[in-house]
Amino acid sequence: MSDTSPSEVHTDTALSGESPQPEATEITVGTDAAYAPPAAQGARRPLRNISEVRHFFRTNEVPIYFVGATPFNLLGLDRWVRNFSYVTYYDGWDGAHPRVFTPKHKPYVEFESGEEINNWLLVNPEVRAHMSRPAPPGQRPKVVMVFFDAETERICEELGYDLILPSAELREHLDSKLVTTRLGDEVGAASVPNVLVTVEEYDDLLEAATSAGLGTDLVVQTAYGDSGKTTFFIDNETGWKRHGRDISGNEVKVMKRINNRPVAVEAVLTRGGTIVGPFMSELTGHSELTPYRGGWCGNEMYPEVLSEDLRRKAGDLVERLGDRLGAEGYRGFFEVDVLLDTDSGETYLGELNPRISGASSITNVTAGAYADIPLFVFHLLEYFDVDFELDIEEINARWRELAAVDQWSQMVIKETSSVVQLITSAAPTGQYSYDQSGALVYRRAALDWHQLQNESEAFFLRIYSAGDYRWEGADLGVVVTKGRLQRRSDGADTLTIRARHLIDSIRSQYSGLPLAGADAQAVPVATAPSMAK
Repeated sequence: MSDTSPSEVHTDTALSGESPQPEATEITVGTDAAYAPPAAQGARRPLRNISEVRHFFRTNEVPIYFVGATPFNLLGLDRWVRNFSYVTYYDGWDGAHPRVFTPKHKPYVEFESGEEINNWLLVNPEVRAHMSRPAPPGQRPKVVMVFFDAETERICEELGYDLILPSAELREHLDSKLVTTRLGDEVGAASVPNVLVTVEEYDDLLEAATSAGLGTDLVVQTAYGDSGKTTFFIDNETGWKRHGRDISGNEVKVMKRINNRPVAVEAVLTRGGTIVGPFMSELTGHSELTPYRGGWCGNEMYPEVLSEDLRRKAGDLVERLGDRLGAEGYRGFFEVDVLLDTDSGETYLGELNPRISGASSITNVTAGAYADIPLFVFHLLEYFDVDFELDIEEINARWRELAAVDQWSQMVIKETSSVVQLITSAAPTGQYSYDQSGALVYRRAALDWHQLQNESEAFFLRIYSAGDYRWEGADLGVVVTKGRLQRRSDGADTLTIRARHLIDSIRSQYSGLPLAGADAQAVPVATAPSMAK
């Protein structure tokens, strides 16, 4: 690229191992937060506009750590927030990212959840040494993450960290699809026609669905779990026999099956109201990306995701749900799936994810983020010891307008075959583009995807690398790019030719030694997610 911004210079020098010495000049919007000076000490009046919020975080002195399997969800937030860094289990940059820390000594542990990974990281001696840098007087290091539990809270309290998230107990309660449905009904944020019921046999399911007027073509969800693995499509007794063991004896949500287009939106519940982020379509169940039917595998953001009228309607649904969450004691970031009935045009509440989500990566590079601040910074603001007086309605109105001027897409590439292999080579993390023959080639190292300019470029974040194992369902990495990767054809969403080319090009860079029999059974297959929907 011929045009070079200050942050691009920062990116290249950081990866080359040099130590840039920025001039002592006035801080501008084009300067990464890492270069900003510390804030002046003294009493502070309430923050009254976006400019003051931006300045507050660009001069922040309190260490903030994102802890997770990968830095994917909030990668790039360090451009806005000084002293923001990442502690991760996997390092796609092999030590070259200046604000990603990964412990070197990682003996084999068979993690079964994201919570286990994060708890292991927090108590790891290398991590504790890394996070021991002092905070300003009266402040403690702040920690954010996607997955956590009561044990995480106990660890953070003992080590003197502020876990700046709603309590694990509250989040567990709200994470139930059944609870979400009931809370939404209370405030007029209706779900797809449904009934909440406990069934034992297929006849019980049919009777409950018929009584509720749902028909016999049904979608059944259990209270907890990844929607791609705990959402069951049943239209006959054969379908019940396939999934009945997961459903029988549990209270479940039984829905009428509709032709729908899932739309994701992230939001932040602040003391001044709910700020609603941009709406995104979802990539779900594409066999080229995931082995799980209905499983989330990416997002797209583009102007036509929703019409202006539907955007307002869906935004109102999210705000009402946010207000109801506030009554439960919730604060901060959450994600909502909105279902658009393509036959009737109705919008329905889908699922609530009371956490940072996989869509955050796109939310943080929107026109709204660059015009104001990334959505997650409002979450940080809610948990920092600072007063603010912001016009939430004005922010939401501006973001609705800015949502019509940006296009981004991302794809999570999972292993889709039943192969079990020791990976011997993998696609490197960094920026890719097409050569004169149309082949996708690795161009350069990069810290994140914020420098992408057009559809001829893409960023790949590697998760599993040489020396790791791959198996069906394993996350190989994430592709982020400008433009769209999904199109509507004959009433169904299909991947574009460019999307398939990207997937095939990345997969072709992976090779491995196949394992079979006892060797395959001995492979340390981690079931913990590396990111969240």
